Amino acid sequence: MTQQLAPEHPAPEPTAPTRAALPARAAVPAAVVCGLLSAAAFDPWNVPFAMVVGVAGVFLLARRLDGARKRLVLGTGFVYGVAFMGPLIWWMRAVSTGAYIGLVLAECLFFAVILLALRSSMRLRLWPLWAPATWVAGEWARGAFPFSGFPWGRLVHTSIDTPFAPYVRLLGMPATSFVLAVVAACLALLAVAPRRTKILAGATILVTTLVGLALPTGVADSSGHRTVAIVQGDVPGAFLTWPRGAIFQLHAQETARLAAAVVEGKVPKPDVVLWPENATDTDPFHDEPVRAQIEALSSTIGAPILVGGIFDGPTDTTAYNAGQVWTAEGPGERYVKRKVVPYGEYVPFRGALGGLVPQFDRDIPRDLLPGHTSGALKVDAGPGRSMVLGDTICWDIAYDGIVRQAVGDDADVLVVQTSNASFTGTSQPEQQWKIARLRAIETGRFVLVPSTNGISGVIDADGSVVRRAPLHRPATIVERVPLAHGSTPALHLELPLTAVLVTFGLAGWWFGSRRRRSPRS
Repeated sequence: MTQQLAPEHPAPEPTAPTRAALPARAAVPAAVVCGLLSAAAFDPWNVPFAMVVGVAGVFLLARRLDGARKRLVLGTGFVYGVAFMGPLIWWMRAVSTGAYIGLVLAECLFFAVILLALRSSMRLRLWPLWAPATWVAGEWARGAFPFSGFPWGRLVHTSIDTPFAPYVRLLGMPATSFVLAVVAACLALLAVAPRRTKILAGATILVTTLVGLALPTGVADSSGHRTVAIVQGDVPGAFLTWPRGAIFQLHAQETARLAAAVVEGKVPKPDVVLWPENATDTDPFHDEPVRAQIEALSSTIGAPILVGGIFDGPTDTTAYNAGQVWTAEGPGERYVKRKVVPYGEYVPFRGALGGLVPQFDRDIPRDLLPGHTSGALKVDAGPGRSMVLGDTICWDIAYDGIVRQAVGDDADVLVVQTSNASFTGTSQPEQQWKIARLRAIETGRFVLVPSTNGISGVIDADGSVVRRAPLHRPATIVERVPLAHGSTPALHLELPLTAVLVTFGLAGWWFGSRRRRSPRS
């Protein structure tokens, strides 16, 4: 009888096969679908939760690209960016086709890197938390670089009119993007996870939704009321075709109608009159007839006018896009737009590009200089009738820090002076309007929006539309609004939460890049 000896090196146990990386012929179409879904959440389509589903698809795509070459991952992220940003900011073609293509390509580079970072984060055990933080880090980077960044098309912007909108009052904008990204991660788990994990993911989605429905909104510590008048003067034709000073005359005429109605007792006397961005394209400091008209209108109404206009800069080649408080006695406080638009309001590297692209020097003859101080402007229409406006100008409303600082400097209401004349007939005004509605919820303040030709209106602190002027014609809104003197949790938590989420997002990328997915994961 012979004795059978055990082998010196036992055979390895069989393991689950490693999932093959998704090939380009499948990854690219999947990225296109995810990008189009993400764009569909915004105007003009406005499909609820479409971007949440799109981001869930991006998470699954990042998971299936583990093991793929970096260039495939980067290329797939770039394609997602094209499919998302291309339709989303189609309205940028109103500025120029070159500006549209350049901005889309710049944003696509971010999405290429974001997908690469997500692939790493998806390798970690708690990826449904790591990956959403990485997504938020990507949104933060897009909103900060290059120049002043482009914080458009954030996941949080799709939360308006959903149960998740109240989260912005509690957590702020970036952390609400994180909440929605966690929901997207849970949707991805419902597609690929074991049954027990699917139950947990479904319960997370349900609880997150119910919490959003229970969160409070409204005015933050209301104290008193003021009457405001929003003037929409309209524009006299297609963008860049009207004669110099024509828009000012339209706003002066509409304000004169308001003054007559106040004198006749048809409307209540306002405490402040709000004009839009670019309501005057001549500087009242140097144009005496324009200055005289403004002061006469203020005197007749008996209230200050917040004049939006282009004011001469320190040199002949510079200017300021500003909101200037003006009374019958003359100018008061001023806010200068802080986030001026590259290649829209100023030309970076003008010396090198001016000769190559003569259109820049023709359409943007002067560079607008950015401001550096808060938009908190004090206006006073008489004893006991003062208030502080938190002024923002157009794109400013999309930047978290600008809004937070204005409210921190005791703004009672927010104002969004805007000129959407160049985007007439596009979805840009509606997209910006919804960001303004989220800011109302976030800050617990009414938001007052004067626009040259729309959208002008009043938004309450719940994000609901109180009044909205008709588009593309002169109109005036007179409304009594509450003042807010308190702060919301978001105003205190937003900055530290953003720092934490961005740090965790970058850490997820770093830790995940140092480990490979195990065969059983």
